[in-house]
Amino acid sequence: MQLQRMLLTVVAMTVVCLGFGCSTAYATASELVGALTQKLGVTEQQATGGAGAIFGLAKSKLSPDNFAQVASVVPGMEGLLQAAPTGGATGSMAGAATSAASSLMGKSGESLGGLASLAGPFSQLGISSDMIGKFVPVVLDYVGGKGGSSVQSLLAGVLK
Repeated sequence: MQLQRMLLTVVAMTVVCLGFGCSTAYATASELVGALTQKLGVTEQQATGGAGAIFGLAKSKLSPDNFAQVASVVPGMEGLLQAAPTGGATGSMAGAATSAASSLMGKSGESLGGLASLAGPFSQLGISSDMIGKFVPVVLDYVGGKGGSSVQSLLAGVLK
């Protein structure tokens, strides 16, 4: 079933790209979204928003030059960043998501500077906070495959 959904998505994107002249960069960005949907069983919207949230965190923590290195190996980066939910989850939902992410990541929760800060955006996408730890390796593998270990290390350094 997931394979059928992924194939339909690829076919639809191909038809749209042929009709509107999409660049191969957009088609390549779909590789990451496809890997996330296939490996994690999330929707395309969740995969796009979750990846965008991860890259948004990286953008906020890396120097502009270092983020540019990461962005250069992820075609469609702007679209991913725009797909990330803005604003945090509110009230008890944010607290519960942050608490769950903190405990899953083995962090004290004193600071939302790390992966725990992704709990709100993931919650807004309808993704449980335990999925943050599943998204990160897929994103890191993708970046490493496209940009090599040095670019992967830059990203991994901020996703602790």
